[in-house]
Amino acid sequence: MLVGEQPGDQEDRQGKPFVGPAGRLLDRALEEAGIDPDEAYVTNAVKHFKFTQAEPRKRRIHKAPNLREMTACGPWLAAELAVVEPELIVVLGATAGKALLGSSFRVSQVRGTVLEEEIHGRPERLVPTVHPSAVLRADDREAAYQGLVSDLKVAARALG
Repeated sequence: MLVGEQPGDQEDRQGKPFVGPAGRLLDRALEEAGIDPDEAYVTNAVKHFKFTQAEPRKRRIHKAPNLREMTACGPWLAAELAVVEPELIVVLGATAGKALLGSSFRVSQVRGTVLEEEIHGRPERLVPTVHPSAVLRADDREAAYQGLVSDLKVAARALG
């Protein structure tokens, strides 16, 4: 199971997670790490697209969800976890990490490691990493991409 932050512009328009540029990058990174993207359940911690729009008919700009929004969407994420019963959760970015593990979560401190935590009353194994959109915004995209692939290889090994 892959848990991201919230739908982006394209995801909101199409009603599916990770169908925009970050999703294409994630699929490529998963394949390079040895994980079949078609075998992964993909969702977001926050279920709505929060954005600003400077002018009508212009591109909608992503705004980070706040704690209240993450908490409000918690029951939906808990229900998904209960139904999917994932072998492993890949946590994509800080917002997903905070939604699953609490406000003290810092992706930079635990990325690329296997964590064992109780999430919504169930023991879960998690591998945190950066969100694919962070790779797209990075100054050194190639290094950021290789870091994402490296973290996903940890997830692939944890899956056996």
